[in-house]
Amino acid sequence: MPKFATERRVGHSADDMFALVADVEAYPQFVPLCERLTVRKRSSEDGGREILVADMTVGYKAIRETFTTRVALDPQARIIHAQYLDGPFSHLDNRWSFAPVDDRACTVSFSIDYDFRSRILAAMMGAVFDRAFRKFATAFEERADKVYGAAVG
Repeated sequence: MPKFATERRVGHSADDMFALVADVEAYPQFVPLCERLTVRKRSSEDGGREILVADMTVGYKAIRETFTTRVALDPQARIIHAQYLDGPFSHLDNRWSFAPVDDRACTVSFSIDYDFRSRILAAMMGAVFDRAFRKFATAFEERADKVYGAAVG
């Protein structure tokens, strides 16, 4: 099962970075491979958590796949957890966490593990997904600089 994890310090607050990653509808504007994202359902839970059910369409060259995830947004814990519901994967689990360093910086942790249902799709898309996931942290950091202003050193 392919896995990827990274942790990096960014020059934006934990709350700002949480809000940026939680804004899933904006992903097609800057997330590698993401062509479309539609939130099908939103609900609130006790403790301020929000649950989304979202469809994401990813594409590379002539290949397009849509998959559905359940995304739990927990602003108090500063954790976002996406779990696979339907699509071309047999498994997908994605976690983000945002730990404050100070008022203007945080440590962002990103992890994902997944496996394609089809060996053919895994052979065609596996390396592309791996490269895209390695670009995620940079894509979100660049997006934060655009939305919140360049990070202060």
